Amino acid sequence: MRDWNGATSNGVLAALAPGDLERLRPHLEPVELPLRMRLAAANRPIEHVYFPESGIASIVTGVGHDIPIEVGIIGREGFVNLPVVTGADRSPNEAFMQSPGQGHRIGAERLRAAMEASPGLTRVLLHFVHVFMMQTASTVLANGRASIPERLARWLLMAHDRVDGDTLHSTHQFLSIMLGVRRSSVSTSLRDFEARKVISRRRGSVSISDRDGLVALARGYYGTAERELERLYATSAKLR
Repeated sequence: MRDWNGATSNGVLAALAPGDLERLRPHLEPVELPLRMRLAAANRPIEHVYFPESGIASIVTGVGHDIPIEVGIIGREGFVNLPVVTGADRSPNEAFMQSPGQGHRIGAERLRAAMEASPGLTRVLLHFVHVFMMQTASTVLANGRASIPERLARWLLMAHDRVDGDTLHSTHQFLSIMLGVRRSSVSTSLRDFEARKVISRRRGSVSISDRDGLVALARGYYGTAERELERLYATSAKLR
């Protein structure tokens, strides 16, 4: 990747005061984020915090069980490895790239030192921790009360928020693992969505045809965390 000139599509970096961005800039390393790249291993010290410019990271829990389940996703609106910001050095969760992209990373200790020197930087970073907590809370609500089609619609909207264009590259098997449901249930729901003309499908991908229709199918389970992001970051971290 080319040396960074300071321009960014990452919402958290864009929300920083100029002085805080300059404080981080010498330590922000441009990185490729290929598919399946592990950004954090369960119960291992976190070495870097990642600020994606593109791509989607998946945060999963239940590592050590046969099939982990996704608890949240993060793209260019935020950063990956939140425990560093809260003072922890590791987590029982894992983070990996479910959709490839690019971004910047900074050493965990470098970021902690910058936070100690700047309350403003700390506030901006903690705002995203709050947003991700709201996303996780919404996931718990959806997993406990929503139907599989409602959960799937929510997930597709969240992924759509974090990519350019309308096509999501994901298999039925991957979606079933992330949602913690049977592959056949995902396939049935996607067929129904296609019949309703809110999506179209090809092998290994789903294209969003009618976003408003998909929002309606999510039946209120999508939007809470997204509104918090917009409220706290105004336009800098806005999803769509």
